Amino acid sequence: MSTTHTTAHVNGVDLAYRFDGPENAPVVMLSNSLMSNYDMWDWNVPALSERYRVLRYDTRGHGRSGTTPAPYSIEQLADDAAGLLDALGIQAVHFVGLSMGGMIGQQLGARYPHKVLSLSLCDTASEMPPRSLWAERLAIAEQQGVAGLVDGTIKRWFTAPFIERAPVDIAKVRAFILSTGAQGYIGCASAVRDMAQTTMLLKIKTPTLILTGRQDPACTVEQATVLHRMIDGSAFQILEDAAHLANIEQPEAFNRVLRAFIDRVASRM
Repeated sequence: MSTTHTTAHVNGVDLAYRFDGPENAPVVMLSNSLMSNYDMWDWNVPALSERYRVLRYDTRGHGRSGTTPAPYSIEQLADDAAGLLDALGIQAVHFVGLSMGGMIGQQLGARYPHKVLSLSLCDTASEMPPRSLWAERLAIAEQQGVAGLVDGTIKRWFTAPFIERAPVDIAKVRAFILSTGAQGYIGCASAVRDMAQTTMLLKIKTPTLILTGRQDPACTVEQATVLHRMIDGSAFQILEDAAHLANIEQPEAFNRVLRAFIDRVASRM
């Protein structure tokens, strides 16, 4: 098992990334949510890295990656992910994205199908209305920084029982939310606000898993159902007792479903 942390210059920004797992194995690429970084996958990497080479990275404006002036677009963020693969000399990956990461995954599946062996779209959506909701959050970020958003975010990301019983996990999540700069948040939140990808889903022909938490108020089961209906042949799994960051709230169930899906696709190659 080798572990490395480094950066690659892609599309005018330094993107931070890390590898775990055997060097010559098929690559699983993990893409983070808004207001997080690649640490959000700490609950999941061990379930993948004994068989796969796990590549996780910080989206532009987040974590250890560089920040460029806002706004960004989901297309731009997907170009970053594709560019990172090119920079690392990786031809194709099993792509796993949660929330914003899943929005990036939709773009990759539609626009870079040759780079995607399988697609796991977790707690995500193809459109995120209303604009008024984003106007309010962007105003808070400009006036107070991300600290003004942290409490409401945690309440959306997890069910109340989990917040009560898992203070160590919640503290870790709070730390990576607070490490997000206001400009990076505004850049990526603008991309999510402006996204309109539903018809684009018809272009996705890669084996796809839609995985979502039953209690997710941010990207709802109804929004996940749209993805499932629009992506031909996709698998759909709902995790009970999980809100938006289902990978952290129900890691065992999340890991089991995700690993089984990737294994199934990999076994056919």
